[in-house]
Amino acid sequence: MENIINLIKSYLVNLSLPKIHVIDIVEILIISVLVYEFMLWVKNTRAYNLLKGMLVVLAFIFIAYLFDMQTILWIAKNSVGFAITAILIIFQPELRKALEELGHKNIVSTILPFDANKEEEGRFSNKTINEIIRACFDMGEVKTGALIVIEQDILLNEYAKTGIMLDSLLTSQLLLNIFEHNTPLHDGAIIVRGDRIVAATCYLPLSDNMNLSKDLGTRHRAGVGISEVTDSLTIIVSEETGRVSVAMSGSLKVGLTPDELREVLEKVQKKVKTDTSKFRIWKGRVKHEEKSDE
Repeated sequence: MENIINLIKSYLVNLSLPKIHVIDIVEILIISVLVYEFMLWVKNTRAYNLLKGMLVVLAFIFIAYLFDMQTILWIAKNSVGFAITAILIIFQPELRKALEELGHKNIVSTILPFDANKEEEGRFSNKTINEIIRACFDMGEVKTGALIVIEQDILLNEYAKTGIMLDSLLTSQLLLNIFEHNTPLHDGAIIVRGDRIVAATCYLPLSDNMNLSKDLGTRHRAGVGISEVTDSLTIIVSEETGRVSVAMSGSLKVGLTPDELREVLEKVQKKVKTDTSKFRIWKGRVKHEEKSDE
């Protein structure tokens, strides 16, 4: 026992700690934040199950290393390059979504003042909120299915191109006519940008989230699917039950009341910034800016 204690003492005496500078502390903090964000990202996406599968494979390789299984180790060694490519392909949707979320962080706009000389205005008007709520619950009463995608920061042009372009002012009467049974535009989703309906009969990606209830149909899975790959808000009216639901950020809230739907829409309506700088890149006139005859 004394020999062990003396060995530990001699080790501690000869132990020399490296000098820690301010930049080292900054690096540790940055790495800690990145690791923490990575763990949250893995936990909140399908990457969690994929990562568990990868850990199982690594465990088998570690067992092969312990028992000196040369054939398995040779296969693993020569498959590293292919494995990296396979990982990038498998995680492509999650990586794309993570980069999109990173681009939406306020940190970027804080460091790079792209939003200088801008004034605030609503994403859409209160009248549009009222029209959407009225139409959704009117359709719910008669069990008319509807799928309404409200665009936010990410443009939905690629999905709008799959449907029929409208560019019409949003009204409850128009929504009721679009989703009426046996009409040319009732099948598929509509895309709303601001106070206007951009397109109808649009195709949306279906969610493969296994946690969604089996009672939900294709319309709900499409609503969740578009919310997984974009920052849009999707309103779903069930054709079977007449319930109104909303999907956002991959999550689904079922059976909303008119007041709850209004609250969700008002959050999405939050003030957005519009450039008023004389040196803006976009050459169009700003809202309320009059055309000069000079």
